[in-house]
Amino acid sequence: MTPLLPSPSSVPSPGPAPVPSPPPSPASPSAAFTAPSGKDATQGHPDRPCVTGLLLSAFAGHRNLGLPLGPFTLLAGASGSGKTSALRAYEALARLGGGAELWEAFPEPDACVPERARADAQRRRGFRIGCTADGPEGPVRLEVAVQAEPELRIVGERLTADGVVLLETALRDPGRRTVQAAWHTAGSTPVTRAPLPDDRLGTAMLPLRVAGKTPGQRRVLAAAEQMVVALRSVFACDPRPDRMRDPVPLGSGRLLGGCGNLADVLWRTQAECAIRYGLLVSAVRAACAGPVAGLRAEPYGAGLVRALLDRGDGVRTDLVRLGDGELRYVALALVLLTGPGVLEVDAPGEVPAALQTLTVLADGLDRGLDPLQRAELLRLAARMCERGHIRLVGAVSDASWAAGVGGVTVVHLDCD
Repeated sequence: MTPLLPSPSSVPSPGPAPVPSPPPSPASPSAAFTAPSGKDATQGHPDRPCVTGLLLSAFAGHRNLGLPLGPFTLLAGASGSGKTSALRAYEALARLGGGAELWEAFPEPDACVPERARADAQRRRGFRIGCTADGPEGPVRLEVAVQAEPELRIVGERLTADGVVLLETALRDPGRRTVQAAWHTAGSTPVTRAPLPDDRLGTAMLPLRVAGKTPGQRRVLAAAEQMVVALRSVFACDPRPDRMRDPVPLGSGRLLGGCGNLADVLWRTQAECAIRYGLLVSAVRAACAGPVAGLRAEPYGAGLVRALLDRGDGVRTDLVRLGDGELRYVALALVLLTGPGVLEVDAPGEVPAALQTLTVLADGLDRGLDPLQRAELLRLAARMCERGHIRLVGAVSDASWAAGVGGVTVVHLDCD
């Protein structure tokens, strides 16, 4: 097989410190992520593939960092500790897993390179990220090395399971826009080699390249598909109250990441799903000021719709009158109570809904929320994540308010 990951000359090490060794294989205890999965070792692995760990080998301000991810995870740390960059890395991996090109996943690749990274003799700098996905095939680990300068390209990728390297790619000829790939076969030919594009994730392309004729090929396909299913269906959410107060055009009814089209989604939700709508009203009633009998959307002019709180006594409060904390709480509650069919996500349509898990990435999860709203959102998130159909990774500056709540994984990030 080819080298596990590109040499440090392809992705230089930041700063004057010695170049670290590549991350250990999944067979090594030091490489294992420890995150609550809802099942212990005697009960097997989750039926729905999910990402249980994020690996930031050299990304932005992070170096050799492994983050365990449970069903409900809070990344806690002061400003500058790298919470946002960790979420950005997760979202980028999700886009690559969905088949996006490299520039779509990393629109600002220079910001992903460690600040003190030095260019090599060929003026190349880059970064390394990865993740672990657990599921029916057991833990599967993905590592990706990306060159950001002088041109954006994948220079190395590795997919492993049970200590076996299932896929490996490496940049052999910088003059060609391909990487040399080798995947496990375990037949008369133990390894199959072929070129793959250097602007897409090789793991996501394997189902189109591997025939699945031998047990080894079928193992490669199963691991790759588990990783892709785990990475897809990610919804990056950061509600923007300033965009939620005005009437909006009727559209697809799929919520955007900034939640500016909240009224359009409420219009659809109240008409299509009485159960989820009732749960949303109960959640809003528990945390918004004043009486709340309903949360409604109604036409407002030609082709527009607006959202209002029904106070139950004939009075309806336009969202323009609500505070930022109330609006963010309403939007986050809506996200947790809906699913891929309502959120603007790339759901794997070929996978039954019962085997999918939606992962919500929420930067500044508690931003603008008062203690009551924060506590209610915490309880709602814990309850929804416990069911297994939704996972939440939220960034907060201080997670002390989550102490004692079952099912919450708190990961503390340091600025050093």
